[in-house]
Amino acid sequence: MRRMAGLVYLPPNLPLRLPLRGLPRLLRAGLLAVVLAAGAAVAAASRLQIVPDGDPDLALGVAAYEARDTSAALDHFRKAAARNQRTAQFNLAVLLLFGDGVPADPPTGLQWLRRSADNGMPRAQHALGLLYDRGEFVPRSVTEATHWYRKAAEQGWRDAQLNLATQYFLGRGAPRDYREAARWYEKAAEQGDAGAAYILASLYEHGYGVEVSLLQAFYWYSQAASRGDPTAAIKARAVADQMRPAQ
Repeated sequence: MRRMAGLVYLPPNLPLRLPLRGLPRLLRAGLLAVVLAAGAAVAAASRLQIVPDGDPDLALGVAAYEARDTSAALDHFRKAAARNQRTAQFNLAVLLLFGDGVPADPPTGLQWLRRSADNGMPRAQHALGLLYDRGEFVPRSVTEATHWYRKAAEQGWRDAQLNLATQYFLGRGAPRDYREAARWYEKAAEQGDAGAAYILASLYEHGYGVEVSLLQAFYWYSQAASRGDPTAAIKARAVADQMRPAQ
């Protein structure tokens, strides 16, 4: 069974010749490439994994899990989950969805993941959105994916903000809306996502979803560069040259 690597979702069967009306071809291709790169950058951080919490039963479950006593971990997580503890519900989902040291039970795992998401855990909401986006354990629905991304994004979950922005940028599960895409890319960029910063800089440079602002473009390219993007550093210098008065 494949493990889910959460990423800014561009499914493998999505054609790259997307009808991004109004964007020049080279800009369109460049931004799509950055969206793909941003997805790769967050994939490892978004993998479903056990999460600690201060709840006593949950703490015992995490300790048992780290000691690879997954049977005991499952019991402790179940106790806390039965009390409607949302982190325990999420951890229970992780174990059961993927059979992490216990027999896999995806239907039950999905029920616990949904309960955690319904209880407002942004990590669970984002994870549920990814499942719908990928069609894993549930029928694929980009509309449902967007719904759950939005719930997590509104709580400040950075990867969900990035994914929600991409849904608006591509018109997947939401109307194509560059203004909304820019708004959510900015929120993700403000939390330190280099890919979001680069995309936002490009939108400011070319005026898609935002007013043209070379100053803002320079700032966000510089932010992306400071987070390790060498192409962003080149773009920042190019924009700086454009802002210099003619000799």
